[in-house]
Amino acid sequence: MTNKLWFQSGIALIITFVLILLVMQVQIIFEPFITIIMTIFFPVLIGGLLYYITEPIQRFLEKRNAHRLVSILAIFIIIMIVITIVALTVAPMVTEQVQNLISRLPILQSEVQNITNYLLSQRERLPFDIDLESVTQDALDMGTNMLSGFVSNAITIVTSTVSVLLTLVLGPFFFFFMLKDHNKFIPAMTSPFSGKFKEFLMGLLYDIDKTLRSFIQGQMLVSFILCIILYIGYTIIGLDYALLLAIFALFMNIVPFVGPWVAFIPAGLLALIQDPIMFIWVSLITLIAQQIESNLITPNVMGQSLALHPLTVITIVLAAGNIAGFIGILVAIPTYAVIKTIIQNIWKYRTNLKDTMLTDMTKPSR
Repeated sequence: MTNKLWFQSGIALIITFVLILLVMQVQIIFEPFITIIMTIFFPVLIGGLLYYITEPIQRFLEKRNAHRLVSILAIFIIIMIVITIVALTVAPMVTEQVQNLISRLPILQSEVQNITNYLLSQRERLPFDIDLESVTQDALDMGTNMLSGFVSNAITIVTSTVSVLLTLVLGPFFFFFMLKDHNKFIPAMTSPFSGKFKEFLMGLLYDIDKTLRSFIQGQMLVSFILCIILYIGYTIIGLDYALLLAIFALFMNIVPFVGPWVAFIPAGLLALIQDPIMFIWVSLITLIAQQIESNLITPNVMGQSLALHPLTVITIVLAAGNIAGFIGILVAIPTYAVIKTIIQNIWKYRTNLKDTMLTDMTKPSR
C-alpha cells in the first residue's frame, strides 16, 4: 500500500499541513523574514513586470550584437520617453476627466436614484417576482463599500511615504539586475544539485519562466490592444469619459475572462445615465471588442500555452479577491499558472523516474 500514489499523496498532504501548523505556532520566529518579504514584494513585483514586458526589446537588441549594458540603457531610455509622452499627453486628459467625474458625482447619483425609482414603479409589469428594493440596496451598498475601500487603500498607499519611496528606489534596482543577470539565475539556483534532479529542477525553472513570460507579455499586449479598440469605439459614439473607461478596461482586462465584464459595468452604467440608447451602443462595442479579442488577438498572441478554463479562472479570482483584495485578483492567475506548471513537472519527473526504475528492474542481469 505504501507504494500507491494515493497513499503517498495523502502522506505528503498530512506532512504539509503539520508543517504549516507548526509554523503558525512559532510564527513569531518568522516575523522578521515575513517583514523582509513584504518590504521587497512590491519592488520585486514591479521589477518583474517591467522585465517581462521589456525582455523582448532586450532580446531584439542583443540579437543584433548590442552589448548587455547598451541594451539595458536603451530600455531605460525608451521607458523614460514613454513616461514623458504619457505625462504630457494622456495624463492631463485623464486628470481632467477624473475631476469632471468627481464634480458630477452628485448628479450621477441622482440619475441612478431616478432609474431605481423607475424600475421600482414598473415592478408589477415584470414577468417574474423580484425584490428590487433589496437588490438595489445591496448593489448600492456593494458599490459604496468598493468605492470606500478603493479610497482608503489609495490614501494608505499615498500616506505610506517610506513604502512608496522604497518601491520607487528598489523597483528599478531589481529591474536593472533582472535585465543584467537573468540568464545566470537558473544556473545559480541549480548549481548545488547534480544528476537527474538537477535536470528536473532546471526544466522546472525554465517552464516557470516560460509560463510567466507567456502570461505577462501576452495579457499586457492583449489588454493594450483591447484598450485602444474600446477607446476608439467609445469616442466614435460620443461616450463621456471614454479615455478613463478605456484605461480602466486596460487594467481590468489583465484578469482573463472576468476582467472584461468588470470593465463593462462602469461603462454601461455611465452610458445608461447619459442616454439609454448609448447603453446599447456600448454593449455592441464591448461585444465586438470581446469577439475580436477572443477569436483573433488572444489565439495569435498567447495561443493555448496556459490552457486556463474559464470556470477555474472565475473560481480562483473570486477566492483571491476575498483573501487579498485587488492585489490578490491581479496575481491570482499567474500564481495558479505557476503552481500548475510545478505540479505538471513533478508529475512528469515521478513518471519518468518510475519508468526508469521499471526498466532497470526488467533488464536481464549479467
